Amino acid sequence: MMSAMAVSCEKFLDSASPSTFDAATVYSNYSLTENTIFSIAQSFGETNNYRGRYLCWIGLNSDIEWYNTFKPTDEKYQIAGYSQLPNNAQLNLDNGPFAKMYEAIERANLCIEGIRTYGNPVENADMAYLLGEALTLRAMIYYDLVKAWGDVPARFSPTTSETVYLPKVSRDIVFKQILSDLEEAIPYLPYPGQSTATSRTDRVNKMFAEGLYARIVLMACGYAQRPDDGMEGTGDLGENRLSNDPALTKDILYPKALTYLNDAIASGTASLEDFEQYWKNQSNMDNLTAGPGHETLYVIPFSDGRGRWNFTFAVRSEGSKYAGGATVTRGGDAGPVPTMWFNYDPKDIRRDITCVNWRWNSDNEQELAGIHKWYFGKYRYEWMTKKPYTGGNDDGIKPVVLRYADILLMAAEIANETGDLAAAKEDFLAVRKRAFKGNEEAAENYVAAINGKEAMFNAIVDERAFEFCGEMTRKFDLIRWGLLKSKMIEAKNDMTALRNLTGKYADVNGLNGDIYWQLDGDNVVVYGFKGESTKPSGAWEKKAEYFTKIVDSKGADTGLYDALIEGIYSRDPEQYMFWPIYNTTMINSQGRIKNDYGYE
Repeated sequence: MMSAMAVSCEKFLDSASPSTFDAATVYSNYSLTENTIFSIAQSFGETNNYRGRYLCWIGLNSDIEWYNTFKPTDEKYQIAGYSQLPNNAQLNLDNGPFAKMYEAIERANLCIEGIRTYGNPVENADMAYLLGEALTLRAMIYYDLVKAWGDVPARFSPTTSETVYLPKVSRDIVFKQILSDLEEAIPYLPYPGQSTATSRTDRVNKMFAEGLYARIVLMACGYAQRPDDGMEGTGDLGENRLSNDPALTKDILYPKALTYLNDAIASGTASLEDFEQYWKNQSNMDNLTAGPGHETLYVIPFSDGRGRWNFTFAVRSEGSKYAGGATVTRGGDAGPVPTMWFNYDPKDIRRDITCVNWRWNSDNEQELAGIHKWYFGKYRYEWMTKKPYTGGNDDGIKPVVLRYADILLMAAEIANETGDLAAAKEDFLAVRKRAFKGNEEAAENYVAAINGKEAMFNAIVDERAFEFCGEMTRKFDLIRWGLLKSKMIEAKNDMTALRNLTGKYADVNGLNGDIYWQLDGDNVVVYGFKGESTKPSGAWEKKAEYFTKIVDSKGADTGLYDALIEGIYSRDPEQYMFWPIYNTTMINSQGRIKNDYGYE
């Protein structure tokens, strides 16, 4: 499906295909060249690419987010639980994300070469923008490839008969190329709201490119499972380590990334929005306007009838009907781990927006889901009022790739690492104060008490969890920090403590197993989760044995039982942090592409 990302999208659909023209004709004409940019984004909406495979699974599992169904034989669970194999039927596809991402890269390569040859970007600012957009999109896709597979083939020019089949190379080669590409692209791009194209979040702008540069730097300078140098594609098990490339060190890259982030902040062309309203806008596709006063920097440009974001991640519905008249029986494939809600400060407004412990039933009523199953409250079908959901697998939600809060927290992290604690606190505080709306003094006191580099780093680790839960960035933060396995072990221990009401969860469920709840508009207010010891007055519904392990009529465990907790990963997440190269891809590569990390 074609993206709805540009005002000239309909013109694209009505135009003759650029393939009917020669390259000189296409890439010397702005409109025809712009259409080739749209063709890069078109691949995102392919059924088995970003839409239905990559975005649904790439961020799972972490210490704060997991797949809500534990079933060791389920190939969907195996993707999230670090136990998938190269023949996984969900991803072992000729038209899966690996193939489709390289299809998009080939389109970007053709576009970049064409603009350089025929578009005169040095003297034509409009063509320079399109070159910058193509370079940025290609960098983003390569970043996503590395997130999924680690080392991948490097293809930065159009395919020839000699380059049809390429082996994997060190991801360091990819990092250096896409960082160089972004250094070229950033001067070509206006900031959000400074041009017609950059007034839309489904087109690339300078702040997005600057933020993407910082994300790539953080990954390139961080930890990950890596084969020994020169052993990529040989079946090497690898180890969790930093790069040995002298060009990819914090000393070299962090100052560059911080300069870009500070320039982005100083531009004043994005800002934090009210947290709850921001996510309501996201559900109504009101996140397409970029510029001052807006937070979203770039979205996956699905059309209004494409994309499976709410279908996968929204609050679960078991058959309710919404404003569009459609019956919804999806959402809730993944959610916060059961401890996440309890880890927020009660004054943090993000808690009840992010972590939801209820679902819709077929009578259009809300009901508690049980302590073992939580949903991402940032995504809700009932919030789709401007463009009501009308049924089917696709809901038109345009997932946010980068928002301004991440610019601030990346700047805080890098400033802290480079020794500027005061600057780190300033950027950090902006995010924290927004989260403590009405209790800003509590946020200020929290930040004031941070007394050094290590304490600031630990605060950032926690804050990124609270801010971005449900946005599928956490797994990659943990990987680059070298904390993936240790934090997931910590999450397992916390869930066990919650199950047993011990440790920091000893004051949970103070009403001896009884949970009381009532509606407040579309929200559910729960009483009895945290420290309450007396029955509430007023009209409250009651649900008993909320924390109790129950065996149902078929002998199956329900609730927060031991195997469910252990199932946050089934194999070592450190060794299997990357997806395997799938059998179809290896066969189609004529044997050039092989697996590492111990996959058989």
